[in-house]
Formats: sequence, structure tokens, C-alpha cells
Amino acid sequence: MTDAPAGTPSGTTVSAEEAEQQRRGLMLVLSSPSGAGKSTIARLLLDKEDNLALSISVTTRPRRSSEVDGVHYHFLDPGRFEQMREHDELLEWAEVHGNYYATPRGPVENAIENGRDILFDIDIQGTFQLYEKMRSDVVSIFILPPSIAEMKSRLKRRAEDTDEIIAKRMKTAVGEMRHWEKYDYVVVNDDLERAYENVRAILRAERLKQFRSPKIGPLIQGMVDDLEAELGDEG
Repeated sequence: MTDAPAGTPSGTTVSAEEAEQQRRGLMLVLSSPSGAGKSTIARLLLDKEDNLALSISVTTRPRRSSEVDGVHYHFLDPGRFEQMREHDELLEWAEVHGNYYATPRGPVENAIENGRDILFDIDIQGTFQLYEKMRSDVVSIFILPPSIAEMKSRLKRRAEDTDEIIAKRMKTAVGEMRHWEKYDYVVVNDDLERAYENVRAILRAERLKQFRSPKIGPLIQGMVDDLEAELGDEG
């Protein structure tokens, strides 16, 4: 008689490792007002976390000389974009300064079905559109700065925007923060390392939710069958 692999009950072909590996992936959404440090946390996750890839958007905006098609964006013409939108091939989309940006449905669904996790660095409206299409696959985290004074200080330290633009960003932040309750989690970025570790802990816990692991049921049933058989033999 051949012994079952380590971690595998003799009555089932599913091991604990297989049950964990054959899970359904998830969509990790990070949103925040400007100056909260969301993009920095996203970069840390992509650098340090296995099995996590950034969602690559499609856009009708012309490609810049420094950009690579398929790496920064998938560049397409407005006609193709309209076709994708009409055929429900987009999970979310938005118009920004006359150009369209969107998340294509196919690559995301394929990744999730194959147990890969996708990171989304998107705004509130994009998040709500993802809710409408694939809510059970979305894990949303709202990143907050520790205070408005610190948020303004961070925006100024970046030295990327004029005072007028900074004022507009802060005004926009008011509307964004009013929707915090619609997110699954809220992380306050008062310390970057702690905020990153909190986001990472959320990701790890969400990966272990039982509904994402269809093989957990057979694994447990195999253990129950083995235990019942063993108890029966003893009786």
C-alpha cells in the first residue's frame, strides 16, 4: 500500500498544500486621498509580496515616448474602447481630460480563476464599479493620512504641484473621505512600515478565507472519513 503524501489524509487526494495553492485569487483595491501614501504602499507590496501583480489598464491616451505598451498601459484607439465597453469587457472605466482609462475584464478574471491576486491602485468611483461587477472577489482598503495637516505637508514636500492644485486635491479629499465606510478596511498611514504591514496582514488573512479555497472542503471531509474509519476499527 502506498503511503499518502505528508499532510494528506489517506482517504483523500487533496493535501493541505494543494488546498492552499488551488484557491481563487482576489482583487486588492487601494484607494486614498492624495498625500496618504497609497502609491508607496502599493510599490512595497509589489516588491515584497509573492503572487501579486498590478492591474494594467487600457487607455485611449497617446503613448508617451517613455512608456511601453503592455507594461504601463495597453494603448488602444477610441473605437476599440467603445467596442469593449459595449460588449461588457471592462470592469471599470473613467474619462480623464478627454481620454478613457479602464480595467479589462478578461485578464483579471483569468488571473483570479488561476489563483493569482491583482492589485488595483484606483479611485473611489473605480472601486464602486468593481463592486458592481465582482464584489465577492474585491478586498478594498482605504488609506488615510494621520491628519489633514500631515496630508498637506506631504503634498508640499513632493514639490510636484502648485498651491492651487494642492488646494484642489485637498478639496477632492473631502468628498473621498466621506465614503470610507464603503471600504472593507481602513488603514491610517501614520508610520509607513506599520501601515504596510497592516495592509499585508489584511492580504494574508483574505487569502485564507474559506470561500476562496474550494479544496478545503474535500480536505476536511477526507480527514473526517479517516477519523471515522479509525474510530470504527477501534470499536
